[in-house]
Amino acid sequence: MLYGRYEHTVDAKNRVFVPAKYKEVLGASFKLTCNGFTNCILLYTEREWEKFEEKISALPTLEFENYIRQVYSNTVDVQIDSQGRFVIPQFLKEQVGIEKDVLFMGVGTHIEIWSKEAFQEKQKTIDMNEMKKLMIQMGF
Repeated sequence: MLYGRYEHTVDAKNRVFVPAKYKEVLGASFKLTCNGFTNCILLYTEREWEKFEEKISALPTLEFENYIRQVYSNTVDVQIDSQGRFVIPQFLKEQVGIEKDVLFMGVGTHIEIWSKEAFQEKQKTIDMNEMKKLMIQMGF
């Protein structure tokens, strides 16, 4: 289970350190993608990516061809270097507005990588009363 929030900085070569808490879980390589629904990069371990791919493979191709294309064309394999960093491809950074400061957030099965500024804006749009109502409806 991935959880927690960690702030890091992307350097001039698009490298960023993997938060120490996540290093062991991620292993030496993982997947980065952007699905077009969220304003962040999604980071999957190889194991979780396989589960995600199974779900994508089960989708009806004609109805979901744009989603399938979006996910696969925006997915890259990433390796951690000897100093514990990885490169965020420029095209992914541009899609989600990452410039320098990023937030890594564990959300259960994967990690979200947000521009710090974009996440702060997202937080302003959350209606806590609506969230409370939904949680009560779900029995929390």
